[in-house]
Amino acid sequence: MPSLDAAAPDLAPATRSGLAIAVLAVAAFAIVTTEYLIVGLLPGLARDMRISISAAGQLVTLFAFTVMLFGPPLTVLLSHIERKRLFVGILLLFAAANALAAMASNTWVLALARFIPALALPVFWGTASETAGQLAGPQHAGRAVSQVYLGISAALLFGIPLGTLASDVMGWRATFWGLSALSLSMAVLMLIFMPTLAQPQRQRIGEQARIFRDPRFVANVALSVLVFTAMFAAYTYLADILERIAGVPSSQVGWWLMGFGAVGLLGNWLGGRYVDRNPLRASALFTALLGVAMALCVPLAHAHGWLGVSLALWGIAYTALFPICQVRVMKAASHAQALAGTMNVSAANAGTGLGAILGGVAIQQWGLASIGYVAAGVALLALVLTPWVAGLRPVRRQT
Repeated sequence: MPSLDAAAPDLAPATRSGLAIAVLAVAAFAIVTTEYLIVGLLPGLARDMRISISAAGQLVTLFAFTVMLFGPPLTVLLSHIERKRLFVGILLLFAAANALAAMASNTWVLALARFIPALALPVFWGTASETAGQLAGPQHAGRAVSQVYLGISAALLFGIPLGTLASDVMGWRATFWGLSALSLSMAVLMLIFMPTLAQPQRQRIGEQARIFRDPRFVANVALSVLVFTAMFAAYTYLADILERIAGVPSSQVGWWLMGFGAVGLLGNWLGGRYVDRNPLRASALFTALLGVAMALCVPLAHAHGWLGVSLALWGIAYTALFPICQVRVMKAASHAQALAGTMNVSAANAGTGLGAILGGVAIQQWGLASIGYVAAGVALLALVLTPWVAGLRPVRRQT
């Protein structure tokens, strides 16, 4: 059987590594767009399915909690698979799931279509972060991870807003069909340009699980849960905030989300620049910025110029915290880097789900205008706990 790497161009090692990281970033774009595009589709999807916006928001919770529960064990079971084959398989799975979402006749089928890719997403992020670090080398690992996470910024800038605009014109089903085609295309690109890497050694489950005995690692994971809870308590309902509080026409919401993603490119660059120096300090800095920006969003909602400023600060902090949290958790682990990376993804999705629930409860109890303050309160809690996490000492690995 010919090697899967046979079709790849004959390039110098450094160029090959850079291209491989770029392909990972493009794949990340497809995966993140699949995960978060539903945020922009919630208003139209809720109307079409005849359910409340809070009920539709629980599709975000379903995806997030599936990632949280199944990510670590699936990563442990699949961590020995050669990375190129693993990534191609994940992208094909995403293509099939998005096609199923496009054909969903009710919320149960749509929920199934969200459940399937949620199983594979944490495996991708855990192994992609580890692979990018290996390709770039230890001194540039944080920057390489941030380059892969540039796919998140690109999804915020292009994927989610353009998908929201397409949904307004053609319907949300057409948007999922587009995501299916995108995922399939990325699988082909991965097949062509990603080099076949060395087969990872199979580690015993008990050996990998030793990282959970390190209180510093566990505390960093818990900190990520809080940070992402703060982020998604507000972001899950951002499209609704723009429509109902700021008075932005539904046809223009996608453009506002695109602006949010555009400034996120700066956040991604800043996160990658500062995370290698001191991950916890960078985490505290951008968490503080996140809390302030979210708290200001609703009071400034009717002054669209100032609203744009608060959303810009929000977008910078939001996007910077993705690679910062990933690198922070992975650096807190002494070994089992793929599992450590996946644990941060699980923590992020636990926070995403908790944030969606918290935001939904806040809407029901105090109204949509309370979202920014509730989210800022959680960010403040994460900020207060950061010095405690910094004071913990890592447990040395026994040989």
